[in-house]
Amino acid sequence: MKKYFTILIALALMFALSACPGKKDNELSIGATPVPHAELLNLVKEDLAKAGFTLKVVEFTDYVQPNMAVISGDIDANFFQHLPYLESNPEWTEKLVSAFGVHIEPFGLYSVKYDSIDTLPNGASVAIPNDPTNGGRALLLLEANGLITLKEEAGLSATSRDVVDNPKNIRFQELEAAQLPRSLQDVDAAAINGNYAMEAGFYPLYDSLIVEGAESPYVNIVVVQKGKENDAKIIALKNALLCDKVKEFITNTYNGGVAPIF
Repeated sequence: MKKYFTILIALALMFALSACPGKKDNELSIGATPVPHAELLNLVKEDLAKAGFTLKVVEFTDYVQPNMAVISGDIDANFFQHLPYLESNPEWTEKLVSAFGVHIEPFGLYSVKYDSIDTLPNGASVAIPNDPTNGGRALLLLEANGLITLKEEAGLSATSRDVVDNPKNIRFQELEAAQLPRSLQDVDAAAINGNYAMEAGFYPLYDSLIVEGAESPYVNIVVVQKGKENDAKIIALKNALLCDKVKEFITNTYNGGVAPIF
């Protein structure tokens, strides 16, 4: 009888513990690239604490692992990408969804050797991101500024194989996005995402040879597992990020390298 009583007590304790919200229920873990995403998240830590959630920022320096970490449940969300990138992988679109958008980071072409696209030499080497979405974004930027012409049907996922006119005979080098700033000594120019450009000390509106306009469709989004976009902690994060304090911080800190959409 004593044995059964002990088992009943143990089961009761297990039920009580499972019924109480643990630390994980109040913890919000988000994967982010350092600038500006992690900076913006760290800015709202206290606001989330007041709402009852402990924010844990996990920094990544690549564009693949943050999505895999959300899919596996290692983190609750990530904040580093735009919708065209999310939609470039069928597994991601099947399992992940955008919860809300925050800002745009203008994409630019940079050089430490030349001060305008007009001075780029014939046969110039230009580095672009090696992921399909950002590679296409780079090529569209070059086309918009008259450096190349792409097939009409190329669209957002254009590759160097879609180039049909190349007056300067540009030679494309495809590199991981995070490596592009470090490639500038070895190439004539590089098309770099706004966050990586700022990490390297560049301001897109001032230091780029050419740059996207604020009308860019590449809004940076917070991504979660499908079905979790309305979880209380994600709504709390949305309220914390889409506020005047964050808007003022973006405006005063990034010199046009980041543009809020709210």
